[in-house]
Amino acid sequence: MTSKKVLIITYYWPPAGGPGVQRWLKFSRYLPEFGWEPIIYTPENPSYPIVDETLLAEIPEGIKMVKTKIWEPYQLAEKLNRNNKKFKAGQFDVGKNQSWKSRLSIWIRGNFFIPDARKYWVKPSVKFLKKYLQENKIETIVTTGPPHSLHLIGRELKKQNPALKWLADFRDPWTEISYYKHLKLTKKSDRKHHQLEEDVFRNADITLATSYTDAENFKKKGACAICITNGFDAMPKTDIEHSKRSEKFTLSYVGVLEQLRNPEILWEVLVELLHENEDFRKNFKLKFVGKVDDRILNTIEKSSLAESLDITGYLPHDQSLEEMQKASLLLLTNFPNEVSKGIIPGKIFEYLSTGNPILSFGPKNSDVEKILEKTHAGKHFGYSDSSALKTWILQQYENWKKGIPPKENLNIEAFSRKNLTEKLSEIL
Repeated sequence: MTSKKVLIITYYWPPAGGPGVQRWLKFSRYLPEFGWEPIIYTPENPSYPIVDETLLAEIPEGIKMVKTKIWEPYQLAEKLNRNNKKFKAGQFDVGKNQSWKSRLSIWIRGNFFIPDARKYWVKPSVKFLKKYLQENKIETIVTTGPPHSLHLIGRELKKQNPALKWLADFRDPWTEISYYKHLKLTKKSDRKHHQLEEDVFRNADITLATSYTDAENFKKKGACAICITNGFDAMPKTDIEHSKRSEKFTLSYVGVLEQLRNPEILWEVLVELLHENEDFRKNFKLKFVGKVDDRILNTIEKSSLAESLDITGYLPHDQSLEEMQKASLLLLTNFPNEVSKGIIPGKIFEYLSTGNPILSFGPKNSDVEKILEKTHAGKHFGYSDSSALKTWILQQYENWKKGIPPKENLNIEAFSRKNLTEKLSEIL
């Protein structure tokens, strides 16, 4: 069978670490099984917030790579304020935690780099790819963001060649992402962001969303939107007995935890449990695998949770999966506001694959809550459900003590990367 070519325009590619790289790395692995030859276009000299060299081994053998140089202004921003390195990962200080340097840097970032600081890769990429697509007879492209400036590459290529098929993949929303309102935008800049976003929605043949709610929101803005969620690579392992996975009752968070998704209610409930229940205090461990905002850590370290704290820092992806396997409970957090109901953190699917119970925080009636209800994989709480939260954690602790394994997760095969790629191939 002759494969059709698809050019995937992505900023994140190994050795980039973190969740942004996983989606198209995995799609690229399985696309050839469904008649598509993926060709990767990515920067030659990117400035990644997280690097994971182990992911280089997951690049599909023989995949065609095309690279050009990119200029990014992050070095200049970090000279102004070392905390500006958080911008590369979509993080920054908020509210009372902001210094004047942070406020100035955020204002500059939001109003001068529209839609983001990778905008300087757009024009040279369009110039290069226009010729490359013609010479290699490529009729289908994918742009994936954030950074959403990559969608502007797709927009320009589509305008120059209307016959080109363009799929715009939104791993996160653009103007509806929770930190958007913290960018200190002028009315003119806000209008520019919305105009660019709507232009992408109108011109892309297909807009992909990673959540059901995002797909519906994109449709309201004129997009031909379809949801393909993120997923996991393998079915749950059965070689580790749940009752023996950890010597302590371990609540693990795997990934980056920033201020805007800080579940303060959880830390308060855990402190209460440590004070009220000596047995719980002896057996409890709070484990962070990845990067946690310093201000969150400072709060925890000043409380009685400090003696239960275990911080590994960032680990390679395969080791992070092992930590998920060993956990007694897996923590998932989302932004607390209503506009975040459609955000489905990518880690939830790898969490699902472990079979371990998931403790989730975020707005009510969110897509995450619906997934947890459908799979029976855990419990979702708002940011004010302290009584119900305490009862649920204690029940999980009692089950752990008695060696009762978690309920088997249901209906998770639909979230396997291979099944999701089959759906993608049909859309392509």
